[in-house]
Amino acid sequence: MDFSWSESQIELRAEARAFALDAVSRYGRHNDSWINGYSKELARELGARGWIGMTWPVEHGGGGRPLIDRLIVGEELISAGAPIAAMWFADRQMGPSLIAHGTPEQRVAFLPGILSGDATWCIGMSEPEAGSDLASLRTSAVQDRDHWVINGQKIWTSFGAVADACYLICRTGTGASPHHGISEIIVPMNTPGIEVRPIHDMTTNRHFCEVFFSDVRVPVANLVGTEGAAFRQTMRQLEHERGGIDRLVSNHALYAMARERADTSDPRVRQAIARLETGYRLGRILVIREALSQAPAGFSAATKCVCTEHEQAVAEFVAATFGADAMLADDVTRGLSYAPAYTIMGGTSNVMRNIIGERVLGLPR
Repeated sequence: MDFSWSESQIELRAEARAFALDAVSRYGRHNDSWINGYSKELARELGARGWIGMTWPVEHGGGGRPLIDRLIVGEELISAGAPIAAMWFADRQMGPSLIAHGTPEQRVAFLPGILSGDATWCIGMSEPEAGSDLASLRTSAVQDRDHWVINGQKIWTSFGAVADACYLICRTGTGASPHHGISEIIVPMNTPGIEVRPIHDMTTNRHFCEVFFSDVRVPVANLVGTEGAAFRQTMRQLEHERGGIDRLVSNHALYAMARERADTSDPRVRQAIARLETGYRLGRILVIREALSQAPAGFSAATKCVCTEHEQAVAEFVAATFGADAMLADDVTRGLSYAPAYTIMGGTSNVMRNIIGERVLGLPR
């Protein structure tokens, strides 16, 4: 097997690294920048460079490039801490979902704004009493002639307060099992009846939000895919979400700071660094495997487990390296305080292990 990069990939990485460092110098370094670093200006710059929708089909306005190119660019941007959250969700999930399941009219209406970096999207998925069990969601959409009437609540909706549109997972009916009756609907966030309450967490971040829907009316034409049969569509979305490079290098910028500070004359510190460097290499191979479509269906759950648990090990190394300084109320402390979220958001590690057992290995429930 040849694990070497091609000349064009090496050049792309160098270009992306230089751009990322320049972006950090202009917009600041952000911990977990794909979810905590919001800059609409940088999103527009990425759109102008063709770095949004890099892998989308050309006929839909994308770059038609291989998935590995997006991985390279994303790794450099996130590793440096460049604030890319304004475009990341839409590029990673919403655009591919609309290309796969949307109508021609939906693609014409929504893809250009994503590609240009002008449109920010949020995902209405988690609910207060549903946890990681998507089939337990209660937010409903009832058809009233040519509109859906939506009622319910979502939580942990990243960038709900600034998003232009919500890709809402809701219940439009019932069926033989809880997985039936689930649909995906595009909801413009300026629609009357939507209330957004930002959640101010211990790290001082405010990107997570509660979103309340009270008799929110959106056109029936905003339904994406098949009514009541969107569970598989959503699972495909989560494959994009769980197996990407963002799950490996979220806190790499803090790791780079700790590497410079670490006392490498101590063999124990060298061993700790070697373990982490090995973890980065193994995690990158798993992510590359996902990008090359070489992993079996559902294996992104394993990739997420390995990569996010590695990120927590990175946080432990950073805390040990900074020592008492890590207790100061500064940017490093905020980054370390955020680390427990890695194995929770996007599906807890326990849920991921259930998916691996049941869907990948075929073990009994």
